[in-house]
Amino acid sequence: MITRITTARALGLRNVGRVISYRLRLRAGIHPVQWIKAGAPPRGPYFVAAAAPGLLPAPRAWLTTANYFGWYRPVLTGGPPDWHSNVITGARAKRIDADWWTLPDFDPAVGDIKTIWEASRFDWVVNFALQERAGMPGSGERLNRWLADWCARNPPHRGHNWKCAQEASIRVLHLAVAALVLSETLTPLPGLIELLVVHLRRIEPTVSYAMAQDNNHGTSEAAALFIAGSWLERLGWAEAPRWHGQGRALLENRIQRLVEPDGSFSQYSVNYHRLMLDTVSLVEVWRRHLMQPPFSTLYSSRVAAASAWMRALVDPESGDAPNYGANDGANLLPLTDADYRDYRPAVQLASALFESCAAYPGGPWQAQLEWLKVPPGPGRPAAIHPAMFDDGGVAVLVLGNARAMLRYPRFRFRPSHADALHIDLSVAGENVLRDGGSFSYAAETDWQDYFAGARGHNTVQFDNRDQMTRLGRFLWGPWLTTKTRERATVTDAGQTTGASYRDARGAVHGRAVELVPGRLTVTDELRGFRSRAVLRWRLRPGTWILRGTTASDGHHRLEVSADVPIVRCEIVDGWESRYYMQKTAIPVLEIEVATPGTVTSRYRWDG
Repeated sequence: MITRITTARALGLRNVGRVISYRLRLRAGIHPVQWIKAGAPPRGPYFVAAAAPGLLPAPRAWLTTANYFGWYRPVLTGGPPDWHSNVITGARAKRIDADWWTLPDFDPAVGDIKTIWEASRFDWVVNFALQERAGMPGSGERLNRWLADWCARNPPHRGHNWKCAQEASIRVLHLAVAALVLSETLTPLPGLIELLVVHLRRIEPTVSYAMAQDNNHGTSEAAALFIAGSWLERLGWAEAPRWHGQGRALLENRIQRLVEPDGSFSQYSVNYHRLMLDTVSLVEVWRRHLMQPPFSTLYSSRVAAASAWMRALVDPESGDAPNYGANDGANLLPLTDADYRDYRPAVQLASALFESCAAYPGGPWQAQLEWLKVPPGPGRPAAIHPAMFDDGGVAVLVLGNARAMLRYPRFRFRPSHADALHIDLSVAGENVLRDGGSFSYAAETDWQDYFAGARGHNTVQFDNRDQMTRLGRFLWGPWLTTKTRERATVTDAGQTTGASYRDARGAVHGRAVELVPGRLTVTDELRGFRSRAVLRWRLRPGTWILRGTTASDGHHRLEVSADVPIVRCEIVDGWESRYYMQKTAIPVLEIEVATPGTVTSRYRWDG
């Protein structure tokens, strides 16, 4: 109870009150969102055919295969998908015509609700619009046909696809991108206007709940209100000035609260950082398109810092980034055929908009700018490595073709993973010491604990428990705090950083990190535990041979030593999830000690 009270205070009593009020009013049937007169589904057509083919190549996604969560690509049969089925298993939701607030968040018979929402995020709207603009026959007709089917089978405010206002917001943003690509923002068809309006009427009444989450629900919903509100205001829609004003004010509020001065974002996640960054990038594209007044200086400085944060973590050779924090498969602006884990399109767009620079030289990611009519940044970005984003607890070391990230606890907002002092390492664009990822928010408890807890990270687990206590599906407590930290520093040999923490039960973990040419050295000080401490190194897939306390796959090797007896050193089977709803096996080196002491790990590679 003490832990729950302490965690509630950390969340903010106002936020807790907003959530409680929202749920109680829904249960009592007195929430304003329940009073909306939804009306009939918006009727098409929604878009007209492109006047003339453009010169840019369109992405191939959704041409012959779907694209779910960035990896699952079933063959399309020609018609639209079943909007109420789990896109992976085919299990179908029941009560599809029920009021959305009467439906459960998690239905074991169907599985993760995100597998239903995925097809209704309207990624395909963007891709069909790009393909129509590129002159691919039938794309415009298919776009209208699928939208008409979606509207008919998802009547306003009924069924699972109306349950989440952020999902509704993502649909609005994708409709806006399609209109921008097809040059239909000034003369939208009545069907599209109706579709936007019914979505904004769903989003507006629950904005307070979105704000209580202190995450990208607020930024996504604010962006939808701002973009569609300013759009409809220009067209003379009566409710639009209110939506426009709400969206602008909420964007200012959310960015100034959730993005730290150094660019760290409240969700402590690479992929959610991309979602937030793509959201504000689209907002800025739209603001310029409609020639709206700029946002405040503070807003602009925070989003520029968020752009630099993302650029610091992305490997320029592969486009990949550490799989750190929660990852639900979101990719807001799928304007290229880049892999889901290639973050360069998002960084290139944000750096052009907010930093006036080109993060990378010309490449496929340039299409992201060209489709949105954004001129490339005129300058080159300043070097920012080594970097320490202390507001969010991330240090990044870069030396030659090696890139290491240390994650340490600096929680002003709720953490989604118990990943204190996790280390991620990439060499020559390949992730060689890896984060486990998220897999599924609706997975069985054991899987949730595995991926979000210490076992899913390159860190130490004390006494077979996690670093914090799981209080709910998305909540840990009490939140860890950093005891000491060492700035990311350049030395004669390479670069160093480090940090330490003490958990609620008195266990202490201190970690010093050194990156030099061809080697990463990690020194762990472990004390305060009762019976055992287990250090894990989650290795790249392959055949690893263990001899004594040295593991090797023929090109990379990991040597472990300690000033106390090592009671166990073995390679075990582990799991990782680089894409949502996907998990694959990887080797994990586990080193166990039973007495306080220091363990040193040296990871070496060829070249």
